[in-house]
Amino acid sequence: MKVLIACEFSGRVRDAFLERGHDAVSCDLIPNETPGPHHMGDVCDILKDGWDLMIAHPPCTYLAVSGARWFNLPGRREKQEEALKLVSYLLRANIDMICLENPIGVISTRIYKPTQIIQPWQFGDPFKKATCLWLKNLPALIPTKIMQERYPGVHYESPGPDRQKNRSRTYPGIAAAMADQWGSL
Repeated sequence: MKVLIACEFSGRVRDAFLERGHDAVSCDLIPNETPGPHHMGDVCDILKDGWDLMIAHPPCTYLAVSGARWFNLPGRREKQEEALKLVSYLLRANIDMICLENPIGVISTRIYKPTQIIQPWQFGDPFKKATCLWLKNLPALIPTKIMQERYPGVHYESPGPDRQKNRSRTYPGIAAAMADQWGSL
């Protein structure tokens, strides 16, 4: 399967698909953290390259409810509209199977509600981080390993230069579940 992992710098989801024999490429505006196939640039430039599956992680800075207290600051509404246009564009891409992932936020009220909301603790990582999935021609992910211990996770990431990156990485258990369950379709 030819898989595009849009807006991913960590390589976690890409690598999970590569490990299972798929032709997977990550794409982001910033360099990749790990070696592997990566397009550094605008995902819109490669959306029409014949992908079978796209898993998109658009930046949540102007979309997530966690940033709602800043939505009314000057310039933020315009940036939110730009972010929503990207989300709409990705969801309408001419790709057979699409998963768009983002935290709880304005996508649910401005575009449409997610197909599924998952937590890392459902997939073997003992952390809380409600993650919405908007799915096109994909089944909902089935939990793989329910963890009884559940920690706050990235919500309390300390301020600093890597805060945004640390909060946006996909948990390994979720990446593996995506590759195992959707890679066999």
